[in-house]
Amino acid sequence: MDTGSLSNEAYKAVLIQAEKLSHDLTLWFGILAGDCANEEEYLDKAKKLAEQMIEAPEDELIDLFWGNPPPIEQIKSTCRKIIHNIVEVENIPFDKRTFEF
Repeated sequence: MDTGSLSNEAYKAVLIQAEKLSHDLTLWFGILAGDCANEEEYLDKAKKLAEQMIEAPEDELIDLFWGNPPPIEQIKSTCRKIIHNIVEVENIPFDKRTFEF
């Protein structure tokens, strides 16, 4: 799927939140969409990616940001916020979410 297929709520919960910290972080969450069949799968995988980033050693995070990461605690804080946002989106019935197209 493409990120344009996400509901407005899911897009804001993950991609807009990631962009507030770093375009590189947004890129990782955007690429993830290409491996997903639908929004439910995307939110599940995005939550898992955020959890992995929270648990990742500092050297792995440095590599994820091509050697130029934002402060590590800000990465982890943003990932915690993304997880929180995803849970909120998951509580919205799919037919109540809004879409651009």
